[in-house]
Amino acid sequence: MLRVAVVGSGPSGVYTAQSLVEQQAVPDVHVHVLDRLPCPYGLVRYGVAPDHEKIKSLQNNLRAVLEHPGISFLGNVRVGEGGLGPERLRELYHAVVYCVGAATDRHLGVPGENLPGSYSATEFVAWYSAHPDAAADGFLLDARSAVVIGVGNVAVDVTRILARGAEELAPTDMPHAALGALADSGVQEVHMVGRRGPSQAKFTTKELRELGALAGAEVVVRPEELALDPAFHDPSGLPAVNRRNVEVLRGWAAQSEERRAAPLGRTRRIHLRFFLRPVAVLAGPGGDRVASVRFERTAPDGRGGVTGTGEYEEIDAGLVLRSVGYRGVPLPGLPFDAERGTVPNAEGRVLRDGAPSPGEYVAGWIKRGPTGVIGSNRPCAKQTAAAVLADAAALAERQIPEDPREALRRLGQEPVEWSGWQAIEAAEAALGQSLGRTVVKIPDWAGLLAAADAED
Repeated sequence: MLRVAVVGSGPSGVYTAQSLVEQQAVPDVHVHVLDRLPCPYGLVRYGVAPDHEKIKSLQNNLRAVLEHPGISFLGNVRVGEGGLGPERLRELYHAVVYCVGAATDRHLGVPGENLPGSYSATEFVAWYSAHPDAAADGFLLDARSAVVIGVGNVAVDVTRILARGAEELAPTDMPHAALGALADSGVQEVHMVGRRGPSQAKFTTKELRELGALAGAEVVVRPEELALDPAFHDPSGLPAVNRRNVEVLRGWAAQSEERRAAPLGRTRRIHLRFFLRPVAVLAGPGGDRVASVRFERTAPDGRGGVTGTGEYEEIDAGLVLRSVGYRGVPLPGLPFDAERGTVPNAEGRVLRDGAPSPGEYVAGWIKRGPTGVIGSNRPCAKQTAAAVLADAAALAERQIPEDPREALRRLGQEPVEWSGWQAIEAAEAALGQSLGRTVVKIPDWAGLLAAADAED
């Protein structure tokens, strides 16, 4: 038997496990999918917005894989700092595949970025997705105006959540405290700001259109900013997604002048801004929290980038969320390319001093960087799994414990197995029923582990 540990139960980890057990070339492969959290599915559970039911339904596909007889889910197993290192894991398994994603966000690198009221979008998403490590401070939602820096799908998600009415979010699995905070939110205006033009924005057209379909919000764009983009007037040469994005924005531009002039009333307003680069996050008179963001106007440089113009604008903001990308972090004991934020590898084989390290592999964002969509992880995982299987004969010669689960327990780990996860699901269904909602996520470590322990 070839025993493999896959570290991480998000899409890249689950697809890797699936590729390992469903192939025919190497018989008798068993995979333990390890996760630091007691819950599986990674960013599908803790990164997809709660109102995106279609994408969240991908959990059903991942569930089917994790219920395969050749795969065991072991949550609440810490790997890396404060837990098991690569050397110890290699004593327990023939091969280890690290699918640990890109665990931190990129910073703006501007003064005032760390003022109270300024957060990464990652932190905000973790809060409304009930991640047990999330801060629980309500994110200063008493602010009237919020600025979201970035024009990708995550930026659109947090903008939509801020602008969406709580009654629309109540049927989702959003944690109850977050739902209550959003219901009491004072945010009336959300400014989503990009440093480049509309033809270069990273959001998908489906996500963009959802902003215009919100019942209690209206979208405003500035025709003069759109016109700065050379491709705006004739988008025919753009890739299909970018072209459709421009077409949607052109339609909104025709209505925006009237909307900007009208009083807000009970309607929330979403401002989509372009060609503005953040240069400072500014505090209010007391100096104790954010009050605005200063931007420099940019202009196309003719090479696909932008250049500063020396003109500045300040946008009021009691809440600032930066959404400018993710970045991998080093895992103690593994080599790390600090410039790329990835583990050096060749087709998934971890490289130490330029040579493949026997039994060590990577897949997903920690392998290739934070690029692509969920589906991009499937071919990436298949490539890494193929490398593991090609090395299988040599890997299986090494002696390892008969049951790594017992060894994990002796090392101080307390794995939450699949039955424990099912108990968590049952507890979340019961919580939702008690609150007059559907399933509601448990947002804290103590609650999750208590639910897992109640599996009997």
